[in-house]
Amino acid sequence: MTNIAILGYGTVGSGVAEVIGTNAKLVEKRAGGLYVKYILDLREFPGDPYEDRVVHDFDVILADPEIKVICETMGGAGAAYKFSKAALEKGISVCTSNKELVELHGAELSRIAKEHNCSYLFEASVGGGIPLIRTIVEGLAAEKVERICGILNGTTNFILTKMAGEGAEFATVLAEAQEHGYAEKDPTADIEGHDAGRKIAILASLVTGKKISFNDVYTEGITKLTPVDFAYAKAIGMQIKLIALYDEQGDKHYAMVSPRLIGAESPISCVQGVFNGVMIHSNMLDDSMYYGRGAGRKATASAVVGDAMACAASIGETIENGLSEETGDLANIGTYAQRYFLRLKGSKSVRKAEVENVLGKGHIVFDIEKDEFGFLMDNAMEETQFMAKLEKLQGVIGYIRVL
Repeated sequence: MTNIAILGYGTVGSGVAEVIGTNAKLVEKRAGGLYVKYILDLREFPGDPYEDRVVHDFDVILADPEIKVICETMGGAGAAYKFSKAALEKGISVCTSNKELVELHGAELSRIAKEHNCSYLFEASVGGGIPLIRTIVEGLAAEKVERICGILNGTTNFILTKMAGEGAEFATVLAEAQEHGYAEKDPTADIEGHDAGRKIAILASLVTGKKISFNDVYTEGITKLTPVDFAYAKAIGMQIKLIALYDEQGDKHYAMVSPRLIGAESPISCVQGVFNGVMIHSNMLDDSMYYGRGAGRKATASAVVGDAMACAASIGETIENGLSEETGDLANIGTYAQRYFLRLKGSKSVRKAEVENVLGKGHIVFDIEKDEFGFLMDNAMEETQFMAKLEKLQGVIGYIRVL
């Protein structure tokens, strides 16, 4: 039996305790058992099954030689970083669901773990309950991963699914998402693409073997999308999803988050509601798909407990997690070639030749709204070139990238 501590007894932290309690026999069979000896939180939890294990001082946990694994579910990069670092320096393994901390300090904490013969694991930080980290580090260890694209944020996927199905306005569906608890009171990190951006930065770091910073990832959110955009998407048999993308082209590495039109032939187009779906392309296996709940109490907690079990089975050893402190560079998305869908004012019969003259031949045009039309490019174009050509066109209402 391995004694552990949980830092933060909120949604995920309480879920960790529940998973360990509910699946106690299974956890014991596979990892010798986990015992929650401490829970660190500022609050009291009267009536909770674990109320007698709540402490308010991290030093109590740090001073106990019986604690071998810590599950950090606090969030943020302040106290969570301080406590995680202190634990690793004492040889206590740390498992986390904290994507912000992993993106900012994960490489440093991984080095400290190696120096003190313990582990720093973060499966829950990217795909929630979907095992993306272990898949890349272990399952695809013999592969050269060349592309990752998919839905890494359940909140935005819920919103986009509702907008597509009901023709509702963004603000209306956001309010509904908040009522259901899918969106935070301040939803900025989700709807502006920051959450997905941190996750793709972590995945890009694993793939490249170098530290990729979220600050270098181009992010664009979903707040500007309208029901008309979804009407166009439906007319051309496509879906609009917020896509996190990592792509290696030659010696260039790209990472970005933005809304994209996706054809029905892609499995990602079928991912609905709060679910996540990620496609990984590698040079030997080709395409593989990973689907499931990317967030939520039980799904995320399950991944944290899985990491804790792995650490419990490897006391005194370091489990490789794929992170490096060597800095990596992303190419400017201005040089990334992709297709675009445009909405323009005017009549397609009058302006079709004009638009094709600027953007090239072979495009397909659709009518949805009066006095405007949609234009789907057939050929890819570098972003900088596309933006320059946009300036030559009058009446551009908006555009969406195409996957």
